[in-house]
Amino acid sequence: MTGYDGRLELTWTNKNLRLLAHQDGRYEWVSPSDYRVAEVRLLDDVSTVGKVGRGRAGDNLLIQGDALNGLQSLARLPEFSREYLGKVKLVYIDPPFNTQQSFLQYDDALEHSVWLTMIRDRLLQIRDLLAPDGTVWLHLDDSEMHRARCVLDEVFGPDWFIGTVIWNKADTLRNDARRFSVSHDYLLAYGPPSWQARRLPRTADMDLVYRNPDNDARGPWLAGTLISPHFRASGDFEVSTPGGAAHRAPTGTSWRVPRETFDRLLKDNRIWFGRDGRGTPQQKLFLADAKDRVVDTIWDVKDVGGNRQSKAEIKKLFPEVPPFDTPKPERLLHRIIHVATEPGDIVLDCFLGSGTTAAVAHKMGRRWVGIEFSEHTIATFALPRLRKVAAGDDPDGITESVGWTGGGGFRILSVAPSMFDADAGLVFLGDWMTNGKLAEATAAQLGYEFDVAPPFSGRKGRTRLAVIDGVVNEAVVRIVVSALGVGERVVVCGMGIDTDARAVLRELRPGSTLRKIPATLLDEYRSSRQLRLDQADAGELTDATGGHPAPVGVGL
Repeated sequence: MTGYDGRLELTWTNKNLRLLAHQDGRYEWVSPSDYRVAEVRLLDDVSTVGKVGRGRAGDNLLIQGDALNGLQSLARLPEFSREYLGKVKLVYIDPPFNTQQSFLQYDDALEHSVWLTMIRDRLLQIRDLLAPDGTVWLHLDDSEMHRARCVLDEVFGPDWFIGTVIWNKADTLRNDARRFSVSHDYLLAYGPPSWQARRLPRTADMDLVYRNPDNDARGPWLAGTLISPHFRASGDFEVSTPGGAAHRAPTGTSWRVPRETFDRLLKDNRIWFGRDGRGTPQQKLFLADAKDRVVDTIWDVKDVGGNRQSKAEIKKLFPEVPPFDTPKPERLLHRIIHVATEPGDIVLDCFLGSGTTAAVAHKMGRRWVGIEFSEHTIATFALPRLRKVAAGDDPDGITESVGWTGGGGFRILSVAPSMFDADAGLVFLGDWMTNGKLAEATAAQLGYEFDVAPPFSGRKGRTRLAVIDGVVNEAVVRIVVSALGVGERVVVCGMGIDTDARAVLRELRPGSTLRKIPATLLDEYRSSRQLRLDQADAGELTDATGGHPAPVGVGL
């Protein structure tokens, strides 16, 4: 056999399609070129809370809308892509677990293929937003953990796997459990191979093992072994102790250091031979030189909190409201954010829920973006909680441990409605595309910086964009071209194109083009590389007849 065919991957129903989320909780499989998933939605201003001032895209952002649209807007709208594309240091994702249970805030009973497509689509978008040293932490339980790891490998590559953290989230056993009392969740961490975790502060228990039996002026120390499990000739020598004993490393091993290094440590009083001076030599490791602790993969409820603590935090914040079903404790997010970021870094959570990630990031001095689909969840939990954080009125969680007293603020944005409507299979512009919104939305779809300077509404290098809410004829072309600078070209988009206008534009300004709305935008979705799934992930996007598959409704 001289070659290989195929590759290792997880397959599922309709893997080559995307998912469209509906307000009533249903999902629909559609082609990646369907305008409903390919469109770049605008982000509308709603209000601000507290102190903001970095500009609309640069402040902390609370975005109401589907994660698919919100992430696409962050990556494709030039105003936001400058701030977030390739700059997000940490993405924490706590999606619906697909546990086949029904929660108060959302329907978690998604069929496996729907869930996998949903999470794959968002991971593909997140990949573009990540900084070169950014990491993704996917929070799951046993329901989809094994399948999700395969998807993460496909999207980021298996060499990006950092590790699996097991969060012991329960401090009591469920005595009514039929089989096991499940007490843990998983955190799948992915990042570049060069990534290193920030260490955690040392604990008091770690320091208790240090002693000072010889009253060394450098303080307490811990005896560390000098025996290496591997034989090296440079470490094969005899040691004479102050008490007159002689020692060699056991057969097949050697001392960890060569003779010269050993003699230097001995001269500096860093070798311990026991109280009688005859013991096997050990190296004195001083507490003053001890490093912070390495992050392990078992996180216990006593260190980062658990289900009971997270519910208590929410109840204290909202005593009159039925508690959010799946909150996470602030200490858990505190550890993740500490391990993966520095102050000022950007933290993103596209399933924000009750707002824990944003609240903790805010208290820790990180910039944050939170996206939440449910208006009710934002209004009931996330928004009032984050108001309290900014105002310094949230005394619980990590507030005391990080010394948080309030400050800062955030902007509230909403994902705009689609610029299109459809009827009987025909797609046309929505009625709300008026008063400049048509120009702004068109600029977003074509990747132009929205820049209003009549008759232009966008700019991309030396190319200007003109959007005409009507028919483009010869007179309109002449007016637009007369406003161009030297060496500039123009793309003119109109709702109708006069047959003579194209020739006039080619003559007056070669290289410029005319496009009809909305047809040109729908064509852009079908041809643009960034609007299709990577071939490595999904293969061909057409059905057996060469056309796009028909939408498949998924009822939940």
